[in-house]
Amino acid sequence: MAVVEGARRRVIEIGRRALGLDVPAADHTIAVLHSVDHDVPGLDRRETLQLMRIRLLGATGVVIMAISALGVGAQPVHQNPTSGMRVLGFFARAHTSTLAMCLIGTVLVVMAWLLLGRFAVGGWGGNPKHRLSRSQMDRTLLLWIIPLSIAPPMFSNDVYSYLAQSEIAARGLDPYQVGPVDGLGLSNVLTNNVPNIWRETPAPYGPLFLWIGRGIAEITGDNIIAGVWLHRVLALGGVALIVWALPRLSRRCGVAPVSALWLGAANPLVLFHLVGGVHNDALMLGLMLAGVEFCLRAIDDRRPWDRRAWALLIFGAAVITMSSSIKITSIIALGFVGMALARRWGNGFRGILSAAGVLGLIAATITLFISTASGLGFGWVNTLNTASAVRSYLSLPTAIGIITGFGGVLLGLGDHTTALLDITRPLAEIVAALVILRMLVAAWTGRLLPVGAMGVALGALVLLFPVVQPWYLLWAIVPLAAWANSRAFRVPAVVISVIVSVLVMPRGADFYVFQIVESAIATVIVCGLLIFLTRNVLPWRNQPGVSAPSQRPTPYGVSS
Repeated sequence: MAVVEGARRRVIEIGRRALGLDVPAADHTIAVLHSVDHDVPGLDRRETLQLMRIRLLGATGVVIMAISALGVGAQPVHQNPTSGMRVLGFFARAHTSTLAMCLIGTVLVVMAWLLLGRFAVGGWGGNPKHRLSRSQMDRTLLLWIIPLSIAPPMFSNDVYSYLAQSEIAARGLDPYQVGPVDGLGLSNVLTNNVPNIWRETPAPYGPLFLWIGRGIAEITGDNIIAGVWLHRVLALGGVALIVWALPRLSRRCGVAPVSALWLGAANPLVLFHLVGGVHNDALMLGLMLAGVEFCLRAIDDRRPWDRRAWALLIFGAAVITMSSSIKITSIIALGFVGMALARRWGNGFRGILSAAGVLGLIAATITLFISTASGLGFGWVNTLNTASAVRSYLSLPTAIGIITGFGGVLLGLGDHTTALLDITRPLAEIVAALVILRMLVAAWTGRLLPVGAMGVALGALVLLFPVVQPWYLLWAIVPLAAWANSRAFRVPAVVISVIVSVLVMPRGADFYVFQIVESAIATVIVCGLLIFLTRNVLPWRNQPGVSAPSQRPTPYGVSS
């Protein structure tokens, strides 16, 4: 009878799970589909010397890029400190040479990053025999960030839109109703630095970012250089939060912290576009990841559910909501935190409703407070689609619509690109919504860890988004760096990062085709010669491993 009763209970349990009426308590270990050996020894003497050379190679590249930014960077139209200077002003007059410098520096940084990956992940997704320490990674990352943090903005003019929109808010106008031309006037120095396409459009950013920007505008006024510096401080703060959160999230997912930092923080896209480009995506990503870490720390089933857990959950959810008040995209993180919370609480769908109610109340309270206290209101809800005016080839539905429309022109059927975009973009949004829903279910049932499911969902959102800028790819790459430890993800992420980093041209000047071709040829020659000259001192081909018996590995954690 006992056997029959046990079988009956088992059948009932399986049936309830199949219907979604009961979900087991959180057991994050079952979702770790991959693990990494955290006891990998540190670098030996030969590898430490190679690391120092790799670090120097990357530092040389970012210094060259920082110097080239004086000519091909996004220099301001007015208040350019190098304008008219005999030496520093030369770079702005020699476009071809300066572009070649920028491309050479870019490729040097990318090559150094790839070489660094040999000591972080062991090449194309394999585990290294030796791994660099966290302090070695931090020092390398800091050395590569400093030159770009003091250089003029590169690859984007968005920071000047930040300044203009913040000044509009500082003057008591609604940046969600008026653009720089209407709010500041066409002759204003801040307006003149904004790209033409955005001069008459309202701000697409959340109220927290413009609230901070208004404070910067009140401090700097019309001083463009000071305003750019303070916005870069915000971006560096966001990168610092990424560096803080990634190792903690990676430990939850069984990924080595230095591997996550290599792919997620030392990524050339982070260096070039978050630090060099001064994008507010850095602060959004940093706050989102930090908030997720605090929430998961509260949800951890090894901790008792007490006041401390409630405090961590509320604080983490508030931080995620703050990130969504910079760019709304990051609000998706609350959904995956909610699924992890529902899994911890159990009770099937009632657990989901309870988690949604708690997190929804926190998010609504924080959003209401920010929108009200800042005086900016909820006008940002109506400007979320401002960026859709741009046609980006990195967006899958946009690329399909443009290519199909071009094919119609070639066939003599007329240009129907706009009509095709009206079809491909909504369809892509539906597909993205289905993928996100599928990932939410996977996080709830425990098939995927919340961090991994969130990264996959953000990846689908980015690829199927109507507009995709190069730095948008980091929305998915950064969180996935803390979770994915497989070749299937790491290789495409590395390839995409390299291609996008190299192909994106500086936006500080208009280049002719022959200038781009000549600069590319010079880059190939210089970098090819460098590889040849350093073939015996840098690990271009050889996989790091145990060297001569006399060269014993250094203890893990000892930095160079």
